[in-house]
Amino acid sequence: MPEIGEKAPDVELVDTDLKKVKISDFKGKAVVLAFYPGAFTSVCTKEMCTFRDSMAKFNEVDAVVLGISVDPPFSNKAFKEANKLNFTILSDYKREAVKAFGIDMEFPLLPGYILAKRAVFVLDKEGKIVYKWVGKELGNEPNYKEIEEVVRKIR
Repeated sequence: MPEIGEKAPDVELVDTDLKKVKISDFKGKAVVLAFYPGAFTSVCTKEMCTFRDSMAKFNEVDAVVLGISVDPPFSNKAFKEANKLNFTILSDYKREAVKAFGIDMEFPLLPGYILAKRAVFVLDKEGKIVYKWVGKELGNEPNYKEIEEVVRKIR
């Protein structure tokens, strides 16, 4: 698992329009990587909607929020549209990002099904990790105010 002060893994994922996106595409901006276990689940919906409702604060400091799950891009697109999410949602359908960030876990009720632990990494303008939070349980949520404060300091 990458640690604070280390460069974030530069994984390539696809967005809800099947466009390839690399983490390094956002160099020069603060980036919030918000990994969530599954679209349309209650806690994930609440988390992504909280980021949606905070986007004005992130936009003020020219920060980018990227929601990432292992769900297929088609499910993520429906999730994004249904919740009017105003930031990029990426699909890690190959599980490369969750493995690179060390947050992959087997879903207890479906042996062999790998998903993302709920986690947030904040990257500075050079792509280095300046904040890391990994939920101990799937139902845990990050400290949204703390994330906003870290991003504001990057500016």
